[in-house]
Amino acid sequence: MNHRAPAQPPHAWRTGVVAGMASYVDAAAIVSTGIALVLYREPLHLTGGRIGVLSGALTAAIATGALLGGRLGDRFGRRRVFAATMAMVVAGCALTVLSTGFAPLLLGVLVLGLGSGADLPVALATVAESATDRNRAALIGFSNVLWGVGAAAAGTVATLVGGWGRPGGQILYGHVGAVALVLLLARLRLPESPAWLAARRERTSPRAAGASARVLFTGPYLRPFAALLGFYALTNLAANTSGQFGAYVAADVAHLPVDVSARLSLLVLPVTVAAGLWFMRIAGTPRRLGYFVFGAACLAGGYLIPPLFGFSLTTLALSTVVNAVGGAFAFEGIMKTWAQESFPTLLRATAQGAVIAVARYLAAAFALVTPALLRFDPALLYGGLAAVSAAGLAIGWAGFRGARRDEFAGPAGPAVAEGTRSQVPWKLSPAQSTGWR
Repeated sequence: MNHRAPAQPPHAWRTGVVAGMASYVDAAAIVSTGIALVLYREPLHLTGGRIGVLSGALTAAIATGALLGGRLGDRFGRRRVFAATMAMVVAGCALTVLSTGFAPLLLGVLVLGLGSGADLPVALATVAESATDRNRAALIGFSNVLWGVGAAAAGTVATLVGGWGRPGGQILYGHVGAVALVLLLARLRLPESPAWLAARRERTSPRAAGASARVLFTGPYLRPFAALLGFYALTNLAANTSGQFGAYVAADVAHLPVDVSARLSLLVLPVTVAAGLWFMRIAGTPRRLGYFVFGAACLAGGYLIPPLFGFSLTTLALSTVVNAVGGAFAFEGIMKTWAQESFPTLLRATAQGAVIAVARYLAAAFALVTPALLRFDPALLYGGLAAVSAAGLAIGWAGFRGARRDEFAGPAGPAVAEGTRSQVPWKLSPAQSTGWR
């Protein structure tokens, strides 16, 4: 596969959809696994401990994939990696559909997670690098809408097959695999990222300098890298736990049938899409930090609804809706936007892959003990999720409320002030570019 630049780059929105669907696959894989494991429980003789192992294995595999895939994408090109990773997702889904016991199911979950995780940072870097200054934030925001749609789509499928037992779980995984196969074919037609090609040719330029991952821990990149690590690791721990074990909580704590609890996805889908589309409108403007504060209150507060008012269909539904609104403005979307802007081309996927990896490793470790914590005291667990989420949101606000870098703004990546007003969003003159405070 050659690295020649395309004669005419593809339309940014076409690339944004084809590459951004990585978020759809990621969300659908996580939600489908959470529901499918409940459906597989009796036919495949899965205990609560084994469900915890499988859930943790998926999350750990996503983390490992993100760490490796991000670095490989920066070194060898976006196109090579995101074609190979989507092929892995297809293979992993095939294994989970055909599994007849714990061991083959574990293998399938690991392959699915590795492919999905490795795809995320590379695909998102492709989206950002194919965009213009005018539509970059909106395209990144759109990938977050696709994440919500992916989660809701998996839940919607579950409403139809939630009472079918193992065949229902197979259909859930089959849906993810079918989407991944279509994406694989579509991605084979996408050219390499022009920005990556340029940076690869000009490794001595300021934009390409410092391609070693060590520079993430020094100079102007340390602050955004540390802030993203703390922000996303903690908010994702809460979100991943509530999402991955949502069906388990509904079945074992609220005593709801799987197909009934899965209908929550139908309820939250219009909210997710509407809030995500609104984030796209404000993602490239100075208003986004104010929306981040509003979203933070919703995101952390949503976890408190079930423990305060009891675990029932009503409280779980309300919690899901409030979390969806908060997540649109203070979770995946803003993390992806900050991550794309904060790092140079040859470190963009590496940095984001590391952020995703740390977050998913933490969530994987926690998944091993989540079933036991739910049996002990589900209210205490959800109260802890609210506290952890609030801590992560505070780190994100503190890390990005002052000056920050926008690596797309110019060769030197000038600093710009988050939350300040500007006629041209995120652009400052050289005199105003004062560096990190």
